[in-house]
Amino acid sequence: MSDLIAVTGATGGLGGRIARRLAQSGARQRLVVRDPSRAPRLDGVEVAQAPYEDPAAFAAALDGAGVLMLISASEHPDRVALHSAAVDAAVAAGVPRIVYTSFLGAGPECTFTFGRDHWHTERHIEETGVGFTFLRDSLYLDFMANMVGDDGVIRGPAGEGRFAPVARDDVAAVAASVLQDPSAHEGATYDLTGPELLTMADVASVLSEVRGSPVTFENETLDEAYASRAKYDAPDWAVAGWVTSYAAIGAGELDVVTDHVMKVTGHPPLSLAQVLRA
Repeated sequence: MSDLIAVTGATGGLGGRIARRLAQSGARQRLVVRDPSRAPRLDGVEVAQAPYEDPAAFAAALDGAGVLMLISASEHPDRVALHSAAVDAAVAAGVPRIVYTSFLGAGPECTFTFGRDHWHTERHIEETGVGFTFLRDSLYLDFMANMVGDDGVIRGPAGEGRFAPVARDDVAAVAASVLQDPSAHEGATYDLTGPELLTMADVASVLSEVRGSPVTFENETLDEAYASRAKYDAPDWAVAGWVTSYAAIGAGELDVVTDHVMKVTGHPPLSLAQVLRA
């Protein structure tokens, strides 16, 4: 089987991290991106231009690849269709394995609406018969600071629910390890979390300590959460995703810590304080 690794999403925060880790390891890789001018400049790395929604171009970009790192598309009302088109093109190109970035607790009726997209994508991958590994990531530690409003308050319907957000660096480390030995992870689903369970109040406390300025958490009802986000004039599906990410925490659907980062990479996952200080 070819040792060429095809990586999508390399112009983004996670895909770029994966590409750089693979380059440091000397792995053969081809970055499949929408805009080659934004692709990371890495020695010996090929770059191909192809969006998910162009099956012919996407299949051509995957020619000769032994495994595809399929980074989930940016939030989109037809994201499942985009993912399905990319998966079908990969299968048509003869790619034998797909590694897909999914979401912790993905399910057909999970509270987090975007998590449903991931579940449907997983099922489509399985139905094609291609080899697969699913990386089900918790919410990203890297984004916790972005949840703080200008007034120093995190608002959302998370209540006292707990979750264990994971660093993108840890997800990238897991992905790079899996991609370089995909047969060893055939059919596996890894739930990738950080090292500890936190409430949103805990997140606010850590942010306060590291930033040196007060951050607090204010719980909202679902109605209050939708109303407070109306000022962004975003489409309904986007607002629903924002609100239900908090609601999933409140419902206890992300209340899990795993050892999967350690299991795959051999090192413990980063904590919120470590990510913020870095």
